[in-house]
Amino acid sequence: MSEQNRSERRAARKDGKLDTTAFLKTADKFIDVANRENQRVLATELHMAFLFASARYSAHVAKMVQNVDEHEKFVEHMTTQYQEMLRQHLADDALDPDSQAHG
Repeated sequence: MSEQNRSERRAARKDGKLDTTAFLKTADKFIDVANRENQRVLATELHMAFLFASARYSAHVAKMVQNVDEHEKFVEHMTTQYQEMLRQHLADDALDPDSQAHG
């Protein structure tokens, strides 16, 4: 996700790519689903279901879309990406118990 001018962002979206704003809006849609499900399902159960779904979809993309031959390299890359995202979110003060933020 890089800085792009408006016409570059429009062209990228037309090609099905996500700029930073579209990326975050798409992620928010998944968080909204989780928050709705969390009204009926324990968060400790729900986050594992989302993790499973993410792993399943990532495997689909690796095998069916990207034709990844070296599975372990892909696993390492995705694991590193997940760890960095998780660390960033854990450091986010908006997610502290005293904040009003959800998901």
